[in-house]
Amino acid sequence: MIGTAVSPHNPLSFIATGWRHKELITQLAWRRIETRYRGSVFGLLWAVFEPLVMLTIYTFVFSLVFQARWGALPNERGEFALFLFSGLTIYAIFSESVNEAPQSIVSSEAFVKQLVFPTEILAWVSVVAALFKFTVSSGLLIIFYRWTQGTLPVTALLLPAVVLPVIFLTLGVTWIFSSLGVFLRDCGQLVGLGTTALLFLSPIFYPASIVPERYRDLFFANPLAGVLEMSKLSLFEGGVPDPAEWLILFGVSWVVAWAGHSWFVGTKSSFADVL
Repeated sequence: MIGTAVSPHNPLSFIATGWRHKELITQLAWRRIETRYRGSVFGLLWAVFEPLVMLTIYTFVFSLVFQARWGALPNERGEFALFLFSGLTIYAIFSESVNEAPQSIVSSEAFVKQLVFPTEILAWVSVVAALFKFTVSSGLLIIFYRWTQGTLPVTALLLPAVVLPVIFLTLGVTWIFSSLGVFLRDCGQLVGLGTTALLFLSPIFYPASIVPERYRDLFFANPLAGVLEMSKLSLFEGGVPDPAEWLILFGVSWVVAWAGHSWFVGTKSSFADVL
């Protein structure tokens, strides 16, 4: 089933799309990554330099200037920077793809007018490219943690599973706004405001424990909040995320991805006419 065309009403439809076109998705994602650094002196090395510079800045500003603390790590250098960097690294998977979504179809008019081109794979391309940056940043995080704090707990191996709901959530939201961006040209501005708001409404700069109890349920209605808390638990505290909570997040993100893919496939026939 995965390797063949599947009805968009099938819950596996978005997985089938990714698997069926995996070679094309990989090629386009790699081309996007190369294009980002093409013509620069250091080329793809910038994929390492950029997060390394940001991690250094975070460490200096928050550890030495503000002397900020999170509370879970011992009082050593770089503790707050590690929490901040890990959160922003996961958040970037979502924000980079979703911020690009409203223009993804508009800027790919040549592809859209080739009726044989599967435009629904563009969301996969965006997410795969974002996962490349996530992988590089995660590697730097491990190295920096080893240098400043010691060996990561074995529960850090759970990070790929913890991040999986973010991947599905990002795919679904990207498909929705990619489609809406064709018909509503103000969508890009609205999405930019929304992702900025979400940055501060997620436990990246602060732990969820400081959110007042009366707002806690509303706070965790944001799926990213749960994932970010689980990531810090497994990465820094040696804890295992609650399986029930993870399954809820996984289920919600799966439904969002399925709904987003179905919406996109149902509207794509009108793209060429509008463009």
